[in-house]
Amino acid sequence: MATHHRQLHALLGGGAVADVLLWRRRNVSAAAVAGATLVWFVFERAGYSLPSVLSNAVLLLVVILFFWAKSASLLNRPLPPLPNLEVSDVVVEKAADRALVWINKLLAVGHDIAIKRDRTVFIQVILALWVVSCIGMLFNFFTLIYIGVIFSLLVPPFYERYQDLVDEKVGLAHKVLSGHFGTIISKTGQPSKQKKAE
Repeated sequence: MATHHRQLHALLGGGAVADVLLWRRRNVSAAAVAGATLVWFVFERAGYSLPSVLSNAVLLLVVILFFWAKSASLLNRPLPPLPNLEVSDVVVEKAADRALVWINKLLAVGHDIAIKRDRTVFIQVILALWVVSCIGMLFNFFTLIYIGVIFSLLVPPFYERYQDLVDEKVGLAHKVLSGHFGTIISKTGQPSKQKKAE
């Protein structure tokens, strides 16, 4: 069981983020849930928009820094401790590398559908887009982000605790869905076989 825990921790990145997702740092994880809930409430229930909240937050920060710097020069106090605000080349290269991997995967899927005419990939893409469309009709953007954050903070510790049971049930569901999916693929392939026979 301990090896399962280590594998899941490594799968989630193995660092501080994995500790937070698996609730090994309970205070930080609880703060993340509370922060996500607060942000969702501000945008969805209180009626604020993202541009207004961002502009007000930046305005408040600029005013505080301005008066802090002015009072520091008058009272011979240290200036506000601002970090060096710049993005390093390493961060940009890592982001570009990750984006490149995802873009190439999307292009490979498009290639399989358009050039190879892979019915399996085509039906998988259609089903995935249909599910996304249905979910998008039920929830708006910020609610979806909030649900994603909450799930990312609740599912990993649940899976870590009941991994064997979850794997068994997911395997069974995958087997059933694969059977249905195989039936759909075979039915979509019948007309083309009949045409070839004619």
